Amino acid sequence: MTDREILDIICAAQLEAAELILHAHGILAECKTGHRDVVTEYDRQVQALLIARLSDAVPQARFYCEESDRQDDLHAETVFIIDPIDGTMNFVRGFHHSCISVACMRSGELRAAAIYNPYAKEHFTALKGAGAWLNARPIHVSDAPLSESVVCCGTAPYKTELLDRTFSLMRAVCEASLDIRREGSAALDLCSAASGRAGVYFELSLSLWDYAAGKLLVEEAGGVCRTVDGAALPLDGSKPTIAAGGRQAVEDFLALAKRI
Repeated sequence: MTDREILDIICAAQLEAAELILHAHGILAECKTGHRDVVTEYDRQVQALLIARLSDAVPQARFYCEESDRQDDLHAETVFIIDPIDGTMNFVRGFHHSCISVACMRSGELRAAAIYNPYAKEHFTALKGAGAWLNARPIHVSDAPLSESVVCCGTAPYKTELLDRTFSLMRAVCEASLDIRREGSAALDLCSAASGRAGVYFELSLSLWDYAAGKLLVEEAGGVCRTVDGAALPLDGSKPTIAAGGRQAVEDFLALAKRI
């Protein structure tokens, strides 16, 4: 099966799963690792639907998903990396800024990715070596420097020990850029970076299911994804820092971060 065929299957499954989100009612949140880390029955339903559809299409596939108790081997021939509802707190609170994020990794390399925002009906897609798109139209990162960019950021809310550095960075970036945005979905922040809406997105701790699809989107849109220290962004299941977006803006951000 080609990467394009897999991407089409991912997109179809996301559109089907989106109906669960759009028609959700009586949403109840359960705490996982803490009061900020929540899950709903809709997260589980969306994930189950995606796994079912992708398993039917690619029977040998393995899965690395946010709402699973056990993760499959990331070095398997084909692995789907799934965040069923990225921005669950937004979903619970009715902010209508959440998405379904799915990436396909083959033999350790990201090959296809799709992030769907059902509220805005925006479908971001990417194929390794072929480009990135929003609703089938090509997208590109911004070429602007940090000083001419809006910056998206996350606060790593599950790790309160990172708050001081996070807010120090936010203050410095706010002074060095046009403005900052904190919107509550890492995957959609990466879409903003990939499409040039934001020059940079950064956060000091992020899980693979939060950034796998967005990483491919940014890179295929001509941008870069690094850790805040400037290293390559890993695909090993660790929780690295991240700085992603247009090359010049990310370079400016990394230089600024070294001084914070």
